[in-house]
Amino acid sequence: MQNTISFRIADFLKRYPPFSNLTKVELETLSEEVSIVYKEKDSLVFEIDETAHPHFYVVHKGAVALWNDSEKSILDLCDEGDIFGLRPLMANENYRLMAKTEEETILYAIPIEKFHPYIKENERVANFLVESFASNTRNPYDESNKGQLLGNINFDANADSRLLDLQSVDFSKEVVSEDENSTIKAIAQTMTSKGIGAVLIEKGGLPAGIITDKDLRNKIATGQHPINAKAKTIMSSPVITYPAKLTITQAQMAMMKNNISHLILTEDGTINTKAIGILSKHDIMLSLGNNPAVLVKAIKRSKNVEAIKSLRKGVMNLLRGYLEQNIPMALTSKIITELNDVCIKKVVELSLQRMDSEPPVKFAWLAMGSQGRSEQLLHTDQDNALLFEDVPKNKFDETQGYFLKLAKHITSGLNTIGYEFCPADMMGSNPKWCNSLSGYRKMTSKWVMNPGKDEILLSTIFFDYSRAYGDKELVFDLSKHIVDTIKKYPIFLSHLAANALANPSPTGFFRQFLVEQDGQHKDFFDLKKRALMPLIDAARVLILSHNVTDISNTWERFEKLAMLEPNNAEIYIACSYACKALLKFRTKQGLQQNDSGQFINLEQLGKEEKMKLKRTFKTIKEIQGLLNIRFMVSRVR
Repeated sequence: MQNTISFRIADFLKRYPPFSNLTKVELETLSEEVSIVYKEKDSLVFEIDETAHPHFYVVHKGAVALWNDSEKSILDLCDEGDIFGLRPLMANENYRLMAKTEEETILYAIPIEKFHPYIKENERVANFLVESFASNTRNPYDESNKGQLLGNINFDANADSRLLDLQSVDFSKEVVSEDENSTIKAIAQTMTSKGIGAVLIEKGGLPAGIITDKDLRNKIATGQHPINAKAKTIMSSPVITYPAKLTITQAQMAMMKNNISHLILTEDGTINTKAIGILSKHDIMLSLGNNPAVLVKAIKRSKNVEAIKSLRKGVMNLLRGYLEQNIPMALTSKIITELNDVCIKKVVELSLQRMDSEPPVKFAWLAMGSQGRSEQLLHTDQDNALLFEDVPKNKFDETQGYFLKLAKHITSGLNTIGYEFCPADMMGSNPKWCNSLSGYRKMTSKWVMNPGKDEILLSTIFFDYSRAYGDKELVFDLSKHIVDTIKKYPIFLSHLAANALANPSPTGFFRQFLVEQDGQHKDFFDLKKRALMPLIDAARVLILSHNVTDISNTWERFEKLAMLEPNNAEIYIACSYACKALLKFRTKQGLQQNDSGQFINLEQLGKEEKMKLKRTFKTIKEIQGLLNIRFMVSRVR
């Protein structure tokens, strides 16, 4: 009769290396020798210097932290499918780390004696164990190993990058050359037939000079030299040469310094080796096609929203390139947000041109929600508002009517370039969100003084606003009013904290992902609601408790909090890392799925991706614990 338990163990182990490299028979044989170990939360598996166990471990359910007790820090966090406790197998020594469960955990204990034969007979198994034994931690709490989460991979500016003008320039590898004794007429005919603007002049197979269409205009068309003269009489010499690995900045600097429009690229960068390419100013402009500065100029010159829509594709291509090259998420977000802001400003300007008259009073266009936080990297729906200067009561309807018409042009334009209309109609084209400074003061005061469910929900969206266009003083005055009101009614922060704790947990029993139980996204994981929003909501209430209104970005809020509260700096920095990691993960998923990236099909994720997600969940739990204690949430529930 088949051993059902060992069969289940084999079925689990075959999904993870190194066991995935074993044959079915080998795996079933080994599984019969495996022991099942149950540990409660905060239980020791082994201590530092403890005598080696006769087995190593695989996490079946739960999580085990590996601690360096002398440094009081977690060096690694082992999740489902992870192996640990390899020292007695690899080095036959006592343990140098402490293994302790982070939660209720089930382990599979693999007997070393029974596993040794597979190491000797299977090179892939042996290699995996050696690499695992020597691998570095990716734990954000470990100061010596920070920077390895999804959102914090170090960027090497010398790498082949598309970041600004550090990128390598594309050049023509088809070098058209002529001998220095060729006639100018023959060279002109070659340039015409091949549709090129320059010809390399060689002597003995090496670059000796260059003739461009500018030379033909200035030296031949003017009659300075006859058409049958030799190339060497009008060529520019010596040529300026560079190696093939050339950045846009280097190319631009060389052309400006020497007042030339072409560079010759040679094997070693000198005139003493063969030419392998030619670079023109036109090539540089083509290379700059996905450069943020070029995109900004193009957007600002747009004559209509359709032109902006076309350029937005370039912004998305830029985003894909940054993600592919692991550009830090904070920098990626800043660049894409700046480009999005330029698009919004241009839409507002084009909308103003459609109005019959100038605005009657000062106004500001506010971006809210993810765009207000500088976290809207993908094309999602609009959340915006229009704030205008106070007017006499008898002028209000007329003034609001003007701005409602303007707002409809703006929201329609934003929709054209890729921002969907807000399903809840939280847009400046709605009279509720097209109001005077006094009107918004009255509205926000009501939210703070009488924080019901609807008022808190509106606060979580509106209080993340940023000025996208218009008058700074109006926005400053509104922000100051909100902070002053919260100071008078601090109980509002407790209600806001309670809302931050209302988001469903990312995981359930044994840290399994909690997925949607019904509806369109049944069995999918809601990355926004279960992972990102708890961090966003926590950052908002904490930063408001310090009366800070000029920072709306979530990870920047946490970084500011780390400065304001040094005793909690570790958890705030961890939250900052986690937020960037999750946003990068969501953006990648959204680009792959061509949607907002909110709902994740877990079956399409690899083990490493699932582990990276789960590592952020511990941080979410800790920051929610801090909120619960600080704001005494239980008293408002």
